[in-house]
Amino acid sequence: MDEIATILHVDMDAFYASVAEKDDPSLRGKAVVVGAGARGVVLSANYEARKFGIRAAMPVGRAQRMAPHAIFVAPNHHRYSEVSRGVMEIFESYTPLVEPISLDEAFLDVTGSRKLMGDGPEIGRRIRADVYAQAGITCSVGIATTKFIAKLASQACKPNGMLEVDPAKVLDFLHPLPVSAVWGVGPKTNEELLRLGLRTVGDIANTPRQTLVRALGEANGVHLYELAWGRDYRPVTPDEPDKSISAAETFARDLEDQEEILRELLRLTEKASARLRARQMSAQTISIKVRFADFKTISRSKTVSLPIDGMQECYDVAKKLYIALKLDRARIRLIGIALENLVDSDGAPVQLELGERESGWREATRAMDQAKARFGDASVRPARLFERSSEESER
Repeated sequence: MDEIATILHVDMDAFYASVAEKDDPSLRGKAVVVGAGARGVVLSANYEARKFGIRAAMPVGRAQRMAPHAIFVAPNHHRYSEVSRGVMEIFESYTPLVEPISLDEAFLDVTGSRKLMGDGPEIGRRIRADVYAQAGITCSVGIATTKFIAKLASQACKPNGMLEVDPAKVLDFLHPLPVSAVWGVGPKTNEELLRLGLRTVGDIANTPRQTLVRALGEANGVHLYELAWGRDYRPVTPDEPDKSISAAETFARDLEDQEEILRELLRLTEKASARLRARQMSAQTISIKVRFADFKTISRSKTVSLPIDGMQECYDVAKKLYIALKLDRARIRLIGIALENLVDSDGAPVQLELGERESGWREATRAMDQAKARFGDASVRPARLFERSSEESER
């Protein structure tokens, strides 16, 4: 007989805001929002700020109007990554089966750890205590036999809680939840389910599978039906490879000048490609995203013949994609780059060109990486970007 799995979903509480409060204890007890610039977006809001309706992805300007007294903190992504690494190390001290979902959450399969460390709730309690003691922040833990139910459980006990869903009572827990709780139900699918009169997960479960397939398509219909009965067969997969590395910027004012926009694109490419090389990966697909003043957003991508990881190589592709859009004096609100279809750099074939230009850029990029590692990120960079250094230091 197969052993019943014990899966934990551990989710930090208002992660970015919690890190800000840890680093500046004077913020505790106050409404704290992570997000800078009236044209930026909210990355995180603590629970005091959420009482005023502030949520992640909301425009900062709107959040400021909703809670003028709130304290708005500029993001510190380097610090978030640092705290995240410490938290993931705590998880890995309990089980090698850790699947990070983002910087602030992960699935853990602790089935094999129970004999040494106790049952799921005991391990959950120990993890929560370790995270608070070592990282100075709180987390919520959902415990179940599947990833889907574990994640729903962690959401149900937030903030700073723990909830185990008894395998015999999964449907009692699951079926009263709204249809939006099911993975894969976005706004359009939610609208279609409501049109069908389906408002709870139980309604989905009690709808014939073929009815769902006819309404939503084969893949979506079967997916929702299975999850509605609590059936999720996906294992916890450690060290899942990155799907993409991206960087984007919402400008303080709309940009129209192409040279200025391309300079911003180069800056973002520098940032993204450095992260790519730090992870010893290369990209086969380069994508750009452009958002206009009216919030219309378009994207373009190109897949290269062999993987690349150099700043200039990636920028050359991104620049061509942007120029091909032929945006004559269009007002641009945001631009972003994504390095996708990633492969390990070790053993990856290298694109060779006639002449020395590509190999010269490759050697220059490696030298820049070495200088930055020793003297800091601002020690060496493309000349076109130096004029931004004072503005970036203020950030």
